[in-house]
Amino acid sequence: MKKVILLLFLPFSIFAQKFSSAEINRFKQQAQRVNIIRDNWGIPHIYGKSDADAVFGLLYAQCEDDFKRVEMNYIEKLGRISELKGESELYNDLQIRLLIDTTEAKADYQKAAPWLKKLLNAYADGINYYLHTHPAVKPAMLNRFQPWYPLLWTDGSIGAISTADLSIADLKNFYSGNLVSAVAVPKLSDHQTGSNGFAFSPKITASGNAILYINPHVTFYFRPEVQVVSEEGLNAYGAVTWGQMFVYQGFNPYCGWMHTSSNVDVADVYTEKIIKKGEKYFYEYEGALKPVTEKKITISYQSGNELKQKTFTTYFTHHGPIMAKRDDKWLSLKSYNRSIISLIQSWKRTKAKGFEEYKQVMALKANTSNNTVFADNKGNIAYWHGNYIPKRDNQYNWAKPVDGSIAATEWKGLHAVDETVHLYNPVNGWLQNCNSTPFSVAGVNSPKRENYPPYMAPDGENFRGVNAVRVLDREKKYTIDKVIEAGYDTYLSAFEILIPALIKTFEHEVKPNDSLYNQLKAPIEVLKKWDYHSSEHSVATTLAVEWAQKLSPVIQRLYIDQGETDQVENTKRFAANATVAQLMPPLVTVVNDLTKKFGSWEVAWGEINRFQRLNGDLQAKYNDNEPSVPVGFASALWGSLPSYNSRYYQGTNKRYGVGGNSFICAVEFGKKIKAKSLLAGGESGDPSSKHFNDQLLMYTKGKFKDVLFYKEDVLKNAEKTYHPGE
Repeated sequence: MKKVILLLFLPFSIFAQKFSSAEINRFKQQAQRVNIIRDNWGIPHIYGKSDADAVFGLLYAQCEDDFKRVEMNYIEKLGRISELKGESELYNDLQIRLLIDTTEAKADYQKAAPWLKKLLNAYADGINYYLHTHPAVKPAMLNRFQPWYPLLWTDGSIGAISTADLSIADLKNFYSGNLVSAVAVPKLSDHQTGSNGFAFSPKITASGNAILYINPHVTFYFRPEVQVVSEEGLNAYGAVTWGQMFVYQGFNPYCGWMHTSSNVDVADVYTEKIIKKGEKYFYEYEGALKPVTEKKITISYQSGNELKQKTFTTYFTHHGPIMAKRDDKWLSLKSYNRSIISLIQSWKRTKAKGFEEYKQVMALKANTSNNTVFADNKGNIAYWHGNYIPKRDNQYNWAKPVDGSIAATEWKGLHAVDETVHLYNPVNGWLQNCNSTPFSVAGVNSPKRENYPPYMAPDGENFRGVNAVRVLDREKKYTIDKVIEAGYDTYLSAFEILIPALIKTFEHEVKPNDSLYNQLKAPIEVLKKWDYHSSEHSVATTLAVEWAQKLSPVIQRLYIDQGETDQVENTKRFAANATVAQLMPPLVTVVNDLTKKFGSWEVAWGEINRFQRLNGDLQAKYNDNEPSVPVGFASALWGSLPSYNSRYYQGTNKRYGVGGNSFICAVEFGKKIKAKSLLAGGESGDPSSKHFNDQLLMYTKGKFKDVLFYKEDVLKNAEKTYHPGE
């Protein structure tokens, strides 16, 4: 049913809630307990009397740097994107409403322990005080932030919503009323997903201290760099996701943590046996019929100058919401997409004082989307593959829908941390994860696949993992600079398989009298001489990347399910059996396209692979006629450790970066912390700020700045010191 809501097409700011004098006085009092020092890179160092004061200052500082990104993250988690972007977002919002219940978040807030409630109140107050003191800022929708908002998004991951293999298309297919079977959408690589984490033990570092390399690969400008300190023992430095109150990837004086996206099975799909009696639905369970729960969900959406509504009747079994229909069977989803325990875990790890305390935090078992690479100041290094892992009956393939009518398919509690795939202090002295299998995390010293159930680590190998193992085993006296050098290895290991197959096929199958021969002879010669490293001046990189993107999608598939073949094996199989028809026409297309655009196919990678940041819009615009800088890095998809994902846009002949390396940091845990970091573009989302692009050229070259961790160093390099509101 649709109906028009009168008046709501007026600007949201007209209905802005005013803050009471009591609230404003509370804001001001808390602000006086907070000092923000901006260093010469614009990085905010927030100092509060209490943890809650520090959170207040942290959220205030985030809003100063990019309020629109803070707001948009919560508009999304509230399932209200349609109110801004229209009917096309309805089913994205519906998915969020089915999986993240605001009623449950509010209830969690009410029952939160006093210490946590103080943090949640401070979160909301920090943002609301920013809005009060910046009346010129007009929110897109959220004029007053609520303290329960952080309980909608309890994990800092970019893609923390787990739906097994159920897609938005499945959901739309079911709830649009067009009840026909949907086809499962294969999990092809998401070019904005990924991360690298490396840890080095004292046995292979020059200083005898452990070193951690933090290298998330996310959409550009998704996380800023911060330090947050309190007199209650908080002192965390690193990357915080816009609008969240905890450092997601970073370090404190004792230890550091790096998260990579995990493919551990944390959500399962159940086929439900549905029976309709009259107007009511029932589902079969252990020989009995149980009523299907119905819930009305109303979503508003922008339509021209009006705000309209659509109400969905949604369905739930005890497993979870009905999300799809395939083969005439309803599919429910059992998941754990938000929880108060997850938020507690996200906070407490930032205050862990080393390996033993960090293990206690891991024992909360509420982190659903991350692997963790860890190092501490006692010389420990560690790796955990996932954290929240339900116990299941091994006779079922949990990558596929399982029978929801029997008790045998129910989860049987959670695996203890020491039952999960993990590795502590391996003899080789290093650990790595690049969204790849945990069974190569320490090379030959890695855990063994046969010791774990398949659902615990379905992840396969990828070319970054292959490259990381090769690179990290070279050095025996690592320093911070050598760690950064290793993290910036640009070898594209996929092409050591693909390019020889191309050359062999050309030389054996393409005859000199064939028209293909004259078209491709010179490009093939360039590729024959290539060392498989991407670089700014490399024509071979241009040819290889442009060509590989046109090959079989199977070689781009990173995330796999139980029993499936991984990217590396798929690429080897493809290369071993590829034909002239599969390999040559895509290269011809590349040569012709480059010649058409640039007058020659001999185009250096840096000429078309560019970094451009023109404005602070959420949806960036790119323009070949505006200034940009060359980048020599390539997509991590092909094995590059420094990830740079670029693409063409309508009207551009050049490719522009959209994600990859974002906040990068190498940290050494000695008697004093030593660290270097780098940020894509700069700290600020304001184009008028000198910190909008002040790290841009450094970013394109992999040149890091020194981290200012100690207050005396921050003060020596202070650009501005103030209380929130000043």
